Amino acid sequence: MPHKSAKYLFDIMESIVSIENYLGENRDFVEYSKNKQLRRAVERELEIIGEALNNLKKLDDTVEITFYRQIIGLRNQIIHRYDNIDNETIWGILMKHLPILKIEIENLINTK
Repeated sequence: MPHKSAKYLFDIMESIVSIENYLGENRDFVEYSKNKQLRRAVERELEIIGEALNNLKKLDDTVEITFYRQIIGLRNQIIHRYDNIDNETIWGILMKHLPILKIEIENLINTK
């Protein structure tokens, strides 16, 4: 695996782990919604994930990530349409899609 590809995979994993740490064990949508600092921290990590994935796909288009287009699209929305971020949508992504992405990235790290 090229050095840059490995770096992007590790950046993505680091951001996933950071999000998990920010949310803690007792994940609560109401608390997430009320905590602007937490929301901004999570959004920043999602930006990093989207940017790293975009760069990774440019280096190696054979990398298989289930929702990569949507992840990159989310990154673009957070950056360019920040005023249109829906907390429920972000929460759904965190609860449903982030665990899938984590498994896929772990598999790529372990096989490359």
